[in-house]
Amino acid sequence: MAVEIPFRRELKFSYGQAEQIAPGIRRVIANNPSPFTLYGTGTYILGTGEVAVIDPGPADSEHIQAILNAVEGERISHVLVTHTHMDHSPGCRILKEHCDAPTYAYGPHGAGKIEQGVPVEEGGDMEFDPDEQVRHGDIIQGGDWSVECVYTPGHTSNHMCFALRENKVLFTGDHVMGWSTSIISPPDGDMSDYMSSLELLLNRDDEAYWPTHGPIIEEPKAHVQAFIAHRREREAQIFRCLDDGIVNINEMVPAMYKDTPEFMYPAAARSVLAAMQFMVSRGEVTSSHGITLDAQYQRA
Repeated sequence: MAVEIPFRRELKFSYGQAEQIAPGIRRVIANNPSPFTLYGTGTYILGTGEVAVIDPGPADSEHIQAILNAVEGERISHVLVTHTHMDHSPGCRILKEHCDAPTYAYGPHGAGKIEQGVPVEEGGDMEFDPDEQVRHGDIIQGGDWSVECVYTPGHTSNHMCFALRENKVLFTGDHVMGWSTSIISPPDGDMSDYMSSLELLLNRDDEAYWPTHGPIIEEPKAHVQAFIAHRREREAQIFRCLDDGIVNINEMVPAMYKDTPEFMYPAAARSVLAAMQFMVSRGEVTSSHGITLDAQYQRA
């Protein structure tokens, strides 16, 4: 029986309008809806007076103006970035034209892989370089708020979640979302890292997650457990494909993603490639021509 993930997609909001979604937390949603962003990028504002902004979003001057309108009379003291996809970090450059707040992130695009000597193809926000690099467990202190940095590579190698310690909530970026699973696209995306990062969350006591896209996740551990089970189910599907003589990733995708529109197949293929890399690393699958979309695979 297929794993049932408790997805939630319903969200009441107005573009460009800040909403108080919890004590000390406001959100402004950018008008950049897509199959990958749901309704758009949700930028969070933490605290009052001296505030932090999480994920300024795309390079959209109207969205940045909406953030500035939301904090009129206040000061932006910190800008926190979960990762460097184009719907998360490019807005920093416009925001910096209006405030002098330093940016905080794990590092530039591909930082987690470059440290390991793995080259990362362009495709993210290659211009972003944080003013302050943060690591797992670091505490960022603001006026009436503080966050703990929770390093969660997988979706990207520089993905960082931020835990608001006063509320016991975790801002999960694209690592865990309520409306969809994350795309893991090598070489920057890494399924082994992603699964380890999910396991990491199970050992925390966060009471709720606020992803950058979509609504709140109110039962975080059950959600994460469903995500882990879903990825294991995908691996089982890969084994079934191999047993049925389907040995190429591009041929596996239609069999594995029967309810997915065809225009999403290329993204699905990237996630299957990530799963295949993980399975090869564990010695369960082999390939005689490297780990690529066009390679042929077999059980080890």
